[in-house]
Amino acid sequence: MRNKLVDTIAAKNIKSKTVLNAIRAVPRHLFMDSSFEDHAYQDKAFPIAAEQTISQPYTVAFQTELLELNPGDKILEIGTGSGYQTAVLLRLKAKVFTIERQLELFKKTSIFFKKMGYRPKKFIFGDGYKGLPEEAPFEGIIVTAGAPEIPKALLSQLKIGGKLVIPVGLEDQIMTRIIRKSEKEFERQEFGSFRFVPLLEDKN
Repeated sequence: MRNKLVDTIAAKNIKSKTVLNAIRAVPRHLFMDSSFEDHAYQDKAFPIAAEQTISQPYTVAFQTELLELNPGDKILEIGTGSGYQTAVLLRLKAKVFTIERQLELFKKTSIFFKKMGYRPKKFIFGDGYKGLPEEAPFEGIIVTAGAPEIPKALLSQLKIGGKLVIPVGLEDQIMTRIIRKSEKEFERQEFGSFRFVPLLEDKN
């Protein structure tokens, strides 16, 4: 079933062999409630706890491919969710720092990571809008929820040459990649329309 899923994703123009191999290697059914196990290797998003979703595998592959990461890169993930995207990044040998703001999901995924032996460098309950300045700079930042605008804090935490991959918009989002060219210069690229749950900001 995993091979069939990878074939489906590859047919949608995901070219990176390392990304496809990571999708093939990660057991997606373990990240879903047992009632959805039969659907685990369909190329669809499905609901998880706290009114969130586990992203469509194609979307996970698409965002990961845009990061163009190398083994050992420091990657900040905003929106851990069930941990599926985290697991794909770990499979690619990234050093993953990941933030989740839904307490229910944070607790559930913390237990799951320990049980399954997934070891991000840091897993934090907090506000993704703020990023993780104490661990910056990052080679890559990936946001797995739709943001109405690009948080300035995240831009400031990119390394020179680093990439921020973020869906931007209110209803539908445009997948956007920002490349930091210098201290003050950023290049913006857009890659089509997607639909994500909203990125929530802690107003406190």
